[in-house]
Amino acid sequence: MQTETFDVQGLHCASCVATIEGALKGVSGVTDAVVNLASEKATVTFDPVVTGEPAIKAAVVKIGYGISSPADPAQGDEVGGEKKRAMRELQIKLAASSVIGAMLFWATFPGLMNTAPMILHNGWVQLFLATPIQFWAGYGFYRSAIAGLKNRAANMDTLVAMGTTVAYLYSVFVVLFPELIQSVGIDSMPYFDASVIIIAFILLGRLLEDRAKRGTSAAMRKLLGLQAKTARVLRNNTETDVPIDTVVVGDLIRVRPGEKIPVDGEIIEGDSTLDESMVTGESMPIEKGPGGKVIGATINKTGSFVFKATRVGKETMLSQIVDLVEKAQGSKAPIQRLADRVSGYFVPIVLMLAVMTFVLWYDFGPSPAILFAVVNSVAVLIIACPCAMGLATPTAVMVATGKGAENGILIRNAEALETAHKVGVVIFDKTGTLTNGTPEVTDVTPVSDFTKAQLLQLAASLEQGSEHTLADSIVKRAKAENIGLTPVANFEAILGQGVSGRVNERAVLLGNRRLMASKSIDVAQITSVVEALEQVGKTAMLIAVDGKPAGVIAVADTARDSALSAVSKLAELGIETWMISGDNKRAAEGVAKSLGIKNVLAEVLPADKESEVRKIQKQGRIVAMIGDGVNDAPALAAADLGIAMGSGTDVAMEAADITLMHRDLMLVPMAIYLSKHAIRTMRMNLVWAFGYNVVLIPVAMGVLYPFAKILLSPMLASAAMALSSIFVVVNSLLLKRVELTNSAKKA
Repeated sequence: MQTETFDVQGLHCASCVATIEGALKGVSGVTDAVVNLASEKATVTFDPVVTGEPAIKAAVVKIGYGISSPADPAQGDEVGGEKKRAMRELQIKLAASSVIGAMLFWATFPGLMNTAPMILHNGWVQLFLATPIQFWAGYGFYRSAIAGLKNRAANMDTLVAMGTTVAYLYSVFVVLFPELIQSVGIDSMPYFDASVIIIAFILLGRLLEDRAKRGTSAAMRKLLGLQAKTARVLRNNTETDVPIDTVVVGDLIRVRPGEKIPVDGEIIEGDSTLDESMVTGESMPIEKGPGGKVIGATINKTGSFVFKATRVGKETMLSQIVDLVEKAQGSKAPIQRLADRVSGYFVPIVLMLAVMTFVLWYDFGPSPAILFAVVNSVAVLIIACPCAMGLATPTAVMVATGKGAENGILIRNAEALETAHKVGVVIFDKTGTLTNGTPEVTDVTPVSDFTKAQLLQLAASLEQGSEHTLADSIVKRAKAENIGLTPVANFEAILGQGVSGRVNERAVLLGNRRLMASKSIDVAQITSVVEALEQVGKTAMLIAVDGKPAGVIAVADTARDSALSAVSKLAELGIETWMISGDNKRAAEGVAKSLGIKNVLAEVLPADKESEVRKIQKQGRIVAMIGDGVNDAPALAAADLGIAMGSGTDVAMEAADITLMHRDLMLVPMAIYLSKHAIRTMRMNLVWAFGYNVVLIPVAMGVLYPFAKILLSPMLASAAMALSSIFVVVNSLLLKRVELTNSAKKA
């Protein structure tokens, strides 16, 4: 199966979304289609053997909408020429309808009409002014409505076209046959102002809505803006600046201090310090030399170097991040399903309500009944707004996923965003997630006449020939303290016990208690030190010199700096934390205790982590699993929410629902906090969208008239309809102001 994303033109409401999705799913070979109103994109999954892009595009064009393949994300999020022309045309139509609407309003509104020029009172002049607005400025409504009706589908444009046409045709009839209108006791007053102003209000709403929607993709434009525009390529022994899209895999590229790295690659000459914070979130610059991997869009801080391009175009890490965010923004949250179901029936129901309103007012309304029937049925058609329902969740998803990407949180889809707020248990993998993943020397405890430096020199000198990871940590600690190492003689590695050799003509042993016992060395005086270290999960190595105990060196996989604060923040959010590890129980509990984690699953094999996750799920808990995205893949897949720690590698992105671009564990509570705010916004939007229609459609039908003589003008109805959509988008944009770093307070 193949999945492609297309730009869709002409989307205005949830009914448009339902119509296009239905048309796409009706194409042979298409297995799934998701249309996003906020991003105006359609994501289609299809069998390329059965169908292709031409058939998919034809299905959308047939029902009256435009469709095109999106530009390569590497080219940036520039607004295409077609969109610019459409925006200019919309602005011109809005300006014309606003001016003519104001003139007609001046000539017909009680209290103002007496100050208007006499020529504007002429019905034929009003007809002349209103006609181009009705059929030129309102052409888009007719085109969409006619195409929909041809395919037995109706949308918001159908309602607008019908409402304004009824008002326009009634006004034309008044101008052509004023005597006939007067003969039934109705003042021969046309309603051209209503149809023109309704069109103006709806065009204004679409203009403001479009500008607001563009604000929801600001994070995407910011990500794309990180990319370099050119690269200095070495070809035929000359350096040439070329556009970024002409770089190919294998090209040699020179980068000077202060320049952006154009694509992903591997350094082959030179070394430098790189600032990768804009992609990985790591704040500290990183030193790299030959063999080091470089990431496109990061900044070279100091030296000059040459690297070989290994990934270009859509294959670079930045493009993959952009692609992931775009897919997330185009997906649908489960909470949207209710709105989708309602929108499928919404327009037909509104049409029936409009007909019912006309009949009731015509049969039972006061004189002139025909006028009341027309005005109120038009108000019903105009006030209805499936727009707000369609925008309620997609706009919030777009802003939230963009906000997450800005902070190094890559959310795979809207379902993951929604699931995160329900998480009640967070399970951390220990090694490489809660801890740094590499052992470090934590304690050096000498006895007898030895100093710490002497003990480290003896141990590191002995271990410099060993390949054991614990040996490497001791050597690194000695080098970090500028302790010189000396040659070793008679080196021997004793399986399961330790190492021995001669350093500075002295016999040195380094290992566990079994090694000391096998050499008949009495370590009673340091046994208490060893046991104390082991109680907190550290690996204690005993060192003996010339047959006598010299001290203890403890090594441990230390916790990340952010681990304690992350666990604390999760507790404040009401979330229970667990730790899972393959380490022995004592070591695992030592780390957990230092971080305030009470629930520990120790000595768990990688293959068994998945079953441990499912055991907790069977208790009715929503579980998030946090691991490295590779070794913990089964557990990540089994969890309700899989979160991969890493640097945005391909494997990590594929393994989890959420990928954290850098290893700051504070991103975990930040992601959950963001989800809680996003869901709150979605619910608020949906309550508004449904509540608006539930309350105002009956008002437009005239339910208040028998009690308070209140009727809703079609012009006010059009203004309310436009404002309802704008409210939903603006409310979603407020998610941009959520301060994730202060996520300690309860959401």
